[in-house]
Amino acid sequence: MPALTLREVLALDPVRASEPELLAGEGALDRPVRWVHSSEVYEGANFLDGGELLLTNGFGLTDTDAETRRRYVRELAARDAAGLAVEVGRSLPSMPDEVTDEARRLGLPLLALRRVVPFVRITEAANRAIVARGLSGRSVVRPWGDDHTAALLADLADRAALNQPEVEARAALAGFQPRPGARLIGVSVHGTREVGAVDRAVRQLGGAGLLRAAFPGDVLALLALPGSRSGDPIRAVQEAFRGVAEPGLTVAVGHAVGADSGWLRWSDTLRAARTTLELALTVPAAEPGAPEGPLVTSSRALALERELTRGGVDANRDRLARLVQHALGPLLAWEAAHASDLVRTLEVHLRNGCSPTRTAALLHIGRQSLYQRLERIESLLGLEIGDPDLLGELLAAACAHRVVRGMGESAGVRLRTVA
Repeated sequence: MPALTLREVLALDPVRASEPELLAGEGALDRPVRWVHSSEVYEGANFLDGGELLLTNGFGLTDTDAETRRRYVRELAARDAAGLAVEVGRSLPSMPDEVTDEARRLGLPLLALRRVVPFVRITEAANRAIVARGLSGRSVVRPWGDDHTAALLADLADRAALNQPEVEARAALAGFQPRPGARLIGVSVHGTREVGAVDRAVRQLGGAGLLRAAFPGDVLALLALPGSRSGDPIRAVQEAFRGVAEPGLTVAVGHAVGADSGWLRWSDTLRAARTTLELALTVPAAEPGAPEGPLVTSSRALALERELTRGGVDANRDRLARLVQHALGPLLAWEAAHASDLVRTLEVHLRNGCSPTRTAALLHIGRQSLYQRLERIESLLGLEIGDPDLLGELLAAACAHRVVRGMGESAGVRLRTVA
């Protein structure tokens, strides 16, 4: 299917409401329009890539001389703009003759918008129509076929070349229009090809906004929680999934971002969820989990693991091995010769604020047995576990040991979240 033409853009209701008058370029109405932008400065041509219809209220043309106005039109034509639409009557009382003359000479479509219509209404309607036409006419067949929601989630998760108007238009086509102030949270679910768990969680949350699709490796979703909702949004999402997800599923929750923070932040929370899922599936948990039910975790729960593996485990393997050997070498040597669980005990103890009661309960051992282990650790390392200067290094090293060991055990495991 061909791209949307300038003639078709002019037929859209918000454009017609502006009462456009074509002053030049009558023979170019069937040229394709790649995007619709608005700009109030006459240097706007420098930001065009070709095929755009540029909207302006004419303010940048009011205090310039005739030659500058002609040069502005020439630059637009040189950038292969699809056309120029100028609001006439407010900032600019009438279309300057030299602008009309230059546009006619170059064959550039020039429109005078006689009635004030907010440009955001025009750009939203036009760009949504452009995206819809482009999606329905794609010649490249992707694994998700005509599923526009899956295509958008995949592009966001892969951080494809996008822009904010395109993302908003494509999201709106999929029925996803988060309100101002909403908090967006990416979610990745492994162990099913069905979206039922996500739908049930959303109902549990009281009908949050939702984009979701199933992929070969997992289900990917973007949830929108109202900004007026009180409490921790990440914890709320986790609790919802713990209550409705089937046993055996692994659910990873990204961080919360503002709906109005830009598409790169939308991408960030989806990518965080996907990275967290991969770590949850390949790295042994730091603490014993529930024997039954789904495994539900979050990007902040695995924040240290994510930082240690930033750029990939293989790229960091040698650095992590050096960190582990430097901080925990004596413990590793002891464990190689004795049946013990000292490194894991150390990590659980550090992660729980060095609380003997909490650590012993999680490890299912008595407090006296825990004290004996801690004394052995301190003796081997020649230090005091409670030393504040050592907490960060010891925790990072214990976590790195678990990451490297887990990745070695799961060599070759790769998720196929998106193609």
